[in-house]
Amino acid sequence: MTRILVVDDDPQILRALRINLRAREYDVDVASDGAGALKAAAAHAPDLVVLDLGLPDLDGTEVIRGLRGWTSVPIIVLSGRAEGTDKVAALDAGADDYVTKPFGVDELLARIRAVTRRVQPSDAPPAPVTVGRYTVDLAGHTITPEQRLTPTEWQLLEQLLRNPGKLITQRSLLHDVWGPQYGTETNYLRQYMARLRRKLEDDPTRPRHLITEPGMGYRFQP
Repeated sequence: MTRILVVDDDPQILRALRINLRAREYDVDVASDGAGALKAAAAHAPDLVVLDLGLPDLDGTEVIRGLRGWTSVPIIVLSGRAEGTDKVAALDAGADDYVTKPFGVDELLARIRAVTRRVQPSDAPPAPVTVGRYTVDLAGHTITPEQRLTPTEWQLLEQLLRNPGKLITQRSLLHDVWGPQYGTETNYLRQYMARLRRKLEDDPTRPRHLITEPGMGYRFQP
């Protein structure tokens, strides 16, 4: 059973999420502040954390950094802060996804399924990934039907396909693919994402799998 830690200072949200998650056979722990969240995570390691940013004692980004000091557990931020700067700060701190309040339970459940699907043992070979009509073998660096990618296109595609459903920030992609000195070269990303869409999307002007989150980053949607 997947254990989810829900952190929010709104008792109605805690109650609603506890009921909905338990109805879907998740094991649920709750906390109403940052200190309680860190204590609960240490006592019973969760498989996933749903975290509000506006907590009474600690900012949610501090809780993310505290968790990231010892665990790589997936973290979905659930917050009323809709500004792009807040989203980017949370993602850069180590969050895996960001859902803005008010939210639909079905959307949150879909995000939970997406981030839990991508968690697998680090020594397990990556399974082939379907992108539209193509099957991408990350281990063998092959695409069926045959489609040729440059080394940089492969690196960028790998970052996205290894994290299905996860929003990856522009800064993170630039750092991991091009290097730390390219942290602001967002034009590189736009050009290479356009190339990948031309090669892999059925309609590059209306991508279904290689998605742009304006002002934040990119997401692979299976």
